[in-house]
Amino acid sequence: MGARSILDDVRRRCCWIFDLDGTLTHPVLDFEAIRRELGVPGHAPILEHLATLPADEASPLLARLDDIETAACAQATARPGAAALLDALLGRGCRVGIVSRNRLASVRRTLAATGLAVHFRTPDLVGRDEAIPKPDPAGLQLLLAAWGATPGDAVMVGDFVHDLDAGRAAGVATLYVDWERTARWSARADLTLESFEQLMTDV
Repeated sequence: MGARSILDDVRRRCCWIFDLDGTLTHPVLDFEAIRRELGVPGHAPILEHLATLPADEASPLLARLDDIETAACAQATARPGAAALLDALLGRGCRVGIVSRNRLASVRRTLAATGLAVHFRTPDLVGRDEAIPKPDPAGLQLLLAAWGATPGDAVMVGDFVHDLDAGRAAGVATLYVDWERTARWSARADLTLESFEQLMTDV
């Protein structure tokens, strides 16, 4: 299927699941700095590394991670076109949700800070305590079940490999928003776009 056909297929879908940090919002968290502070080696995923530690070691590190995420929420700003895309999707009767590796409280604070909270119902927000974090597809599957939707109804929109791998594992269409135009994760996505405006025609 060509890019044009894929784009047309994506536009017809009625269930849209978004990553938050870096996708709907400009990235704020410095993950390399967080790894250094928490003692996470190399480029290891932070949550997965902390999950390997004994509970008494992991607990204060997770608490510190929560503090870092909470402080970052107030600095969040929406990506260009994010509000317009969400408005268009809701105007068409689509369901929209978020699956994030952050805690639900941080997701809600970020949405409030960016003005995007008006587009989402709280039951349609999934953080790391509500489901196994991406790249596991559990969060996406949770939303699809709540919506009474099938994978063929849905698209996962993200800017990072975890988002795309979770989407593929859930069987939904995967859309990579390549803000930096690096094509780094394009091979893991059904479609790569460089802006939300590319989705706006006939959404």
